[in-house]
Amino acid sequence: MTTQQKILLIDDDRELTQLMSQFLQKNGYDVACYEQGNGAVVRVEEFAPDLLVLDLMLPGQDGLSICRQIRGRFTGPIIMLTALVDDIDEVTGLEVGADDYLCKPVKPRVLLAHVRAQLRRHNMLVTQTSQTVRTINDGEICVDLAKRKATCGDKEVLLSSAEFELLWLLANSAGRILSRDELYRTIFKLEFDGMDRSIDLRISRLRKKLGDDPKEPKIIKTIRNKGYLIAS
Repeated sequence: MTTQQKILLIDDDRELTQLMSQFLQKNGYDVACYEQGNGAVVRVEEFAPDLLVLDLMLPGQDGLSICRQIRGRFTGPIIMLTALVDDIDEVTGLEVGADDYLCKPVKPRVLLAHVRAQLRRHNMLVTQTSQTVRTINDGEICVDLAKRKATCGDKEVLLSSAEFELLWLLANSAGRILSRDELYRTIFKLEFDGMDRSIDLRISRLRKKLGDDPKEPKIIKTIRNKGYLIAS
């Protein structure tokens, strides 16, 4: 018997949460709900979901603070919800570790599609290769797929699942240039429209966390008009 994947919804809109919860349950997921920011981190640790749906505006602690606080301990996908239409909020959400971003009110079918896509991407890397450890930058950086963990020297680098996925794709293809189009299609299972900055934002965050100089990067190199490269 297949174990149900677990989803935690953290949102103070009871009507919307109930609607989303019932729809996700009908589609085979084990769903739990929580309605405030205070105590949300503990709830995540207790329920141990495979995926978290997190509202930006919550009573008590806000969604961005929660996301930032749990990212070092929770490696599953995080989908953030907001009633605000603001690019700054979206960028901030991505920078603190969110993997996806949806504006409210969100239709249950749309949420379901995003949940499925995020869980597919999260599980995709495990089936890609039997070798689960890669070292880069003369062995200084180690990327462990099985543990979903990256270390730089003797220190762990705290990455979101989206950041880890991108780093693994680059490390697993060390010495080969990966175009934005290839990275986008592999991660999102969609055609790259040439305008989306998701890959560039994740590269920027990775460089910052790995201590790579953005002006003269030594670890993740930009190959002009071609893409990105981690040297073998």
